Amino acid sequence: MIMSKETLAKSIREIPDFPIPGILFYDVTTLFKNPVALQELSDTLYEMYKDKGITKVVGIESRGFIMGPILATRLGAGFVPIRKPGKLPAETIEESYNKEYGKDTVQIHKDAIEPDDVVLLHDDLLATGGTMEAACKLVKKMNPQKIYVNFIIELKELHGKDVFDKDVDVESVLTL
Repeated sequence: MIMSKETLAKSIREIPDFPIPGILFYDVTTLFKNPVALQELSDTLYEMYKDKGITKVVGIESRGFIMGPILATRLGAGFVPIRKPGKLPAETIEESYNKEYGKDTVQIHKDAIEPDDVVLLHDDLLATGGTMEAACKLVKKMNPQKIYVNFIIELKELHGKDVFDKDVDVESVLTL
């Protein structure tokens, strides 16, 4: 069975007022639990990046840890986590940022990315872009050859793509 992007979008649950009042949360766990939707998403992401020479997929805590390793495996690449402070065991570098409802910090292992790497950063949702912009800044400090950024969902009306430098290729599977 072949799914359409509309079918993938319909498999995402919307939760009002989460994590705070006024935020409409797009829950991708309903997409992940559907084996047909999960396979379609995996295939779509693979097709988007199979010819880009990706050597590392970087997943953003925590929902980027689901499709990130799946995509890394399919691309024959390594997987690197970006996490909240205090979660990574070895020496890290960090970047702080503002998000829709507060301030946060992300960290990556200092030795996670090499200068010859072609990096794909992945997360579930692009809203205002703060988390991924911070993740991009972290990865850029390691001077990889190229950085790609991917989201399952982009909330177009929030213009999150605008925060990224022009040399960063930003794509989403679904635009809502």
